[in-house]
Amino acid sequence: MKTALPAICAGLLLAACASTAPPSVGYSRNLEPIPGSITYGGQPRTRLTKAPVGSIVPHRFRDSFGRQVSETYVIEPDRSLRLISRRIDYDLMTDR
Repeated sequence: MKTALPAICAGLLLAACASTAPPSVGYSRNLEPIPGSITYGGQPRTRLTKAPVGSIVPHRFRDSFGRQVSETYVIEPDRSLRLISRRIDYDLMTDR
């Protein structure tokens, strides 16, 4: 029993480390636009005709809670934008 308890705790800690990150952190294939995103409500009407395919487009804005949001888009071959990452900077002094 003395050796089983540490093994169980180690297994639980290892499982917690292997869990996935929340959707607002890092890269994801299925990020949905939020209010303030370039593609919120559909693709923009103007096409990025001079930028090469595969170019990265950064976008920063404040969300409805006042948090700083940084998004990264990539230009697709059809000139649409695909959201590839989002980072939300939390202010520990004001967020509850």
